[in-house]
Amino acid sequence: MTPAVTDEPDESVEALAGGTYAIAADVNVRSGPGTSYGTVGRLRAGARVTISCQRPGETVSGPTGTSKIWDRIGSGRYVSDTYVRTGSNGYVAPRC
Repeated sequence: MTPAVTDEPDESVEALAGGTYAIAADVNVRSGPGTSYGTVGRLRAGARVTISCQRPGETVSGPTGTSKIWDRIGSGRYVSDTYVRTGSNGYVAPRC
């Protein structure tokens, strides 16, 4: 049997691409993977983000530990993985 084709988003595809995760504490959104990059926004604790990919950058200590992983949540929008409740200390999405 062939699956139906629809224009609706496939939630399983989103989960494979990183899924959505809760922000652990208020955090600045940066234009690149480090605190020396400009602030392009701010997220409040409890907000949910979709991680499109992850890359190494500046090591940061945050509410979930210490890590050099940064999560890309949009074009030119990064947050330290230590502020995102991914349930892992490693990569949970493809590398950027």
